[in-house]
Parts: sequence; C-alpha cells; structure tokens
Amino acid sequence: MLVNGVELRDDVFNVEPKKHILWDVVRWQLAKRRQGTHSTKTRSEVNCSKKKIMPQKGTGNARHGARSANIFVGGGVVHGPKPRDYEYKLSKKYRKIALAMALSTKAKNNSIYVLESLLSSLEKPKTKMAFELLKEKGLSDKKVLVVTKDQNDVVSKSFKNIPNTKVLPVVGLNVYDILWADALLIEQGALEKIYERVSL
Repeated sequence: MLVNGVELRDDVFNVEPKKHILWDVVRWQLAKRRQGTHSTKTRSEVNCSKKKIMPQKGTGNARHGARSANIFVGGGVVHGPKPRDYEYKLSKKYRKIALAMALSTKAKNNSIYVLESLLSSLEKPKTKMAFELLKEKGLSDKKVLVVTKDQNDVVSKSFKNIPNTKVLPVVGLNVYDILWADALLIEQGALEKIYERVSL
C-alpha cells in the first residue's frame, strides 16, 4: 500500500477496520488506567452511635434502629462504590488485530507520514525545529502522534511543549493514542519494529 510516497505492508496498514474490535480494545485500555480507589462508608463504618434512637413502640413514629441507617443524613451508603480493580484480560492476538486496524484507518485517510530522520541527529532538544517539521507537513494545528524506533529523550523533549502532540516509541504504540491523533509521524527505522510487533 502506497501512503504519501512510501510503500507500506498490506497486512499491517491495509486491514479492514471493524468498529466493535477497536471499541473493545479502547475500552480495555481505559479500564486498565482506572485507579479504582473510590470508596464510601457503609452503616458499619460511619462514625455514629449504634444505640437505638427511640423506643420501638409508643412514640407514633416509624420504627428505627441506629442513626447510621442509610435513610438518615450522615448515615451509611448502601451499595456504594468500594476499591476494586477494573482490569480484565483481552487476548494478545485480538489486541494485535486492533492495532493493525487502527494503523490502517490512518493509512486510508493518508494521515501517515514516514520520515527518514526524526530530529534524532540532534544533540539536544529543539522545539523550534520540531514545530517547523509539523508546519512543513501542514500539521501545526492537528493532533499528532510521533512514533520513534526506541525511547528518544531528544525527540520527546523537542515535541513536549507543542500542544496536542504525543511522542511514543514502537513498544508503547497503542490503539487509543492512534485513534486520538489526526496524523502519525513515523520514523523510518520504526517501521520494521511495527511490522514485528503487529504481524500475527
């Protein structure tokens, strides 16, 4: 498949996207990110006297036990959230298919740009050069995902102060961030690693 003058492998960049698979993987990713530290107090945990607040009979009022019951202000919460782990399993093969579909979505929209050198020759970060690179491709006002072969601090720091720009090595490439971006800037050397990671 030819995208912006670069030949890309069909088994990775020309896969028919299926919305339900992409949705499954994005939902899985977001579930894994959740902290799950939310917590409410039950009637046994609130700081209240457990003494019966009025006699059972003779007052003309409804029967009540302790002030900690959920119907009172300051009482416990019934069926409230408790700390839990939201993570669940999704097969590796399924995730690889979704990754290929997400990349194919961008390829079909001509939103993938493969660059021979992605500021990797710089000795120190240069935000100005990073911005000029985006401007040259007409991406200065777009959401851009920059994909490098390996973790590269010079490239990461060069793009860090540019709004709506993320930098990820191939090992961190994921469906959520690919779909978030309007365009992908991929380092030439990263392509081979993408093929290794995504091929079934």
